[in-house]
Amino acid sequence: MRLLTFAHGGYTRAGFAVGDTIFDLAGASRALGSAGDLTGSLPDSLLFLLAGGDEAVAAAREVERRAVRARESGRSIAGPNGERLSFEQSEVQFKAPIQRPGKIICLGLNYLEHAREGGGQPPKMPMFFAKFANTLIGSGEAIVLAKESNQIDYEAELAFVMGKRAKHVGLEESLDYVAGYMNLNDISARDLQRETTQFFRGKGGDTFGPCGPYLVTKDEVPNAGELSIRSILNGEVMQNSNTRELIFGIPFLVHHLTKTVTLEPGDIISTGTPSGVGQARKPPVFLKPGDVIKVEVEGLGTLENPCVAE
Repeated sequence: MRLLTFAHGGYTRAGFAVGDTIFDLAGASRALGSAGDLTGSLPDSLLFLLAGGDEAVAAAREVERRAVRARESGRSIAGPNGERLSFEQSEVQFKAPIQRPGKIICLGLNYLEHAREGGGQPPKMPMFFAKFANTLIGSGEAIVLAKESNQIDYEAELAFVMGKRAKHVGLEESLDYVAGYMNLNDISARDLQRETTQFFRGKGGDTFGPCGPYLVTKDEVPNAGELSIRSILNGEVMQNSNTRELIFGIPFLVHHLTKTVTLEPGDIISTGTPSGVGQARKPPVFLKPGDVIKVEVEGLGTLENPCVAE
């Protein structure tokens, strides 16, 4: 299932995609019913949907099935007062799938060739750092190039989103706690990143965390450890790798993190970027106003963002 958050008509709401059509999740659940014909509607937030656990996600899948059947039969889906509940992609603004998650945990140097291109050695243990909700934007929204920096870089990444509360999770059961996957671009101001040994200034700028366009549920991504991943700048492929090259894979990351950190539904963990980043090129390539940067992880759609000056 391709879950998403979108804006239309001044409102931001949770939705799901069927082909090129976007459905309002809460509105469709009221119009079509959900698993077991539960009373009320599904929440209008993916964060709240995931907090509802397996039952809520199963209900969302049933709404999707009913929406597909209704569309195939030629039946229109509308609210009680005739309001529209489905839209073409061109009519909506994609937002970050998860709005204001409790945690955004990122990995540094988690691809061997990326560690080498920076002149370092691969870490012996995962190297974590944090981003915050101010960084998150959706596909199509603009990356604002902070005037404080003139070395702003792209980083294509596979991110996963937690679906259950997790603490002390065994390695073999780690994926049971994952809700799904999405593209993420870990925008990084390299000059600010190098100011200290901490990454906050370089990684935490407003709009420095484009993600989406979808949160694809894990049943549609059977092997997240074997997905092609690439970034494309103004039509030119800059990074081209595969998640099989991850040093620390997703099961280990969940297992390792939950030894000390309680992960909650909606928490985002981004798994690091492969080689080919701008700062490692000769000459270096940094983002500039007018650029368009895309991130494509196999099966997750295309995350595309224009760059504008602050």
